[in-house]
Amino acid sequence: MTIKLGVVMDPIADINYKKDTTLAMLWAAQARDWQLYYMEQQDLYLRDGEARAAMTPLTVFRDPESWYDLKEVEDRPLAELDVILMRKDPPFDNEYIYSTYILEDAERKGTLVVNRCQGLRDSNEKVFATQFPQCSPPVLVSREMNRLRDFHREHQDVIYKPLDGMGGSSIFRAREGDPNVSVILETLTNHGRQSIMAQRYIPEIVDGDKRILMINGEVVPYCLARVPLAGELRGNLAAGGSGRPQPISDRDCWIAEQVAPFLRQRGILFAGLDVIGDYLTEINVTSPTCIREIDAGYDLDIAGDLMDCIAGELDQRG
Repeated sequence: MTIKLGVVMDPIADINYKKDTTLAMLWAAQARDWQLYYMEQQDLYLRDGEARAAMTPLTVFRDPESWYDLKEVEDRPLAELDVILMRKDPPFDNEYIYSTYILEDAERKGTLVVNRCQGLRDSNEKVFATQFPQCSPPVLVSREMNRLRDFHREHQDVIYKPLDGMGGSSIFRAREGDPNVSVILETLTNHGRQSIMAQRYIPEIVDGDKRILMINGEVVPYCLARVPLAGELRGNLAAGGSGRPQPISDRDCWIAEQVAPFLRQRGILFAGLDVIGDYLTEINVTSPTCIREIDAGYDLDIAGDLMDCIAGELDQRG
């Protein structure tokens, strides 16, 4: 029986052909003769208790000039799909949460959603990492200005960042004696109305912010070190960082082992750990990236490994 795979993503016409991880997943699924269906968030809806979508049959190509073809839209129940990849990029806002409620109806009726809807809702990508203090740098989550200032006075060199950002957006570094601490905190917390994260600065960022990928709790043995531009504190590729594929270290592997049981428990089949130096800083579960860059460095097929994992999950369900 042919597997029917749906994907919820940002507009496919706007992706970066050279780097996009979701496209790699779709290539891998199509190589297995799976049927592909394309959806954006606005295509999902609930009608009389049934999750449905305006889904479009999709074909993908390895052609930088024309990488997809969409057929006629079909309005169908989501539960007709065997698996749905939830690959919508943050922000993780109310609309994202509402989408998981809709997808969860399909989950209840037997569709495998990657990653599990409740797991997505329960796993804020920055706060989730704080559940592993043995792996993390000193960190504080708060919206109380004096507490955030005290953290800066204690550690002297601190990163402040929002809890719902991506791609290195709105990240600030405050060094010892920085006169801008108050305005940074006022801006990020919206004058104390919004919680943020404070994290002790990790000097090893100059060697790269490592993206370590995990499939059903198993770590990929190679990662991508995203090295900041000179004078920049963010290694994110979206912020201009350069990617350097490399083997994971013993410490990286140990961190992955600490996190793995929690990923399995939450139904997070595909995750991306961010590690700077020896410290876990984030656990990405919404739309982890960097498959393409790691594949290219070591002739891997990480997306294919994920599809094999998904096929195994479906086989177990009968």
